[in-house]
Amino acid sequence: MRVYLDACVLIYRVEGSAAFQVAAAAAFDALGLDDAVCISDLVRLECLVKPLRLRDSELRTAYEAQFARFERLPLPPPVFDLAAELRAQFSLKTPDALHAACAMHHGCDELWTNDGRLSALGERLRTRVVR
Repeated sequence: MRVYLDACVLIYRVEGSAAFQVAAAAAFDALGLDDAVCISDLVRLECLVKPLRLRDSELRTAYEAQFARFERLPLPPPVFDLAAELRAQFSLKTPDALHAACAMHHGCDELWTNDGRLSALGERLRTRVVR
């Protein structure tokens, strides 16, 4: 299985409250040895804002260590075209549409997020809401 992480799930894993960290840990614990976890540079952008704003090098290092564990998926022009379609069809916000489009374009089986609105993608992409 290939799983695409929305930034919020990674934020939960690294710096979330205890309850959110437990939820993220449970999701990761359910993965099999052959499962791939994927991110994009959009995930990196969203995760790095706080450590950069706070000039928190330890937090940034924690994120960089996580990024290194995952497969990084590129965001070529067709991802943006698909994101525009998803945004129009499902009234998604631009970052959410880009995450979903990236996952779909690269053949991910699931998108892990905390945003239940992405469940509207239904048959187009299976979502797992991690809370």
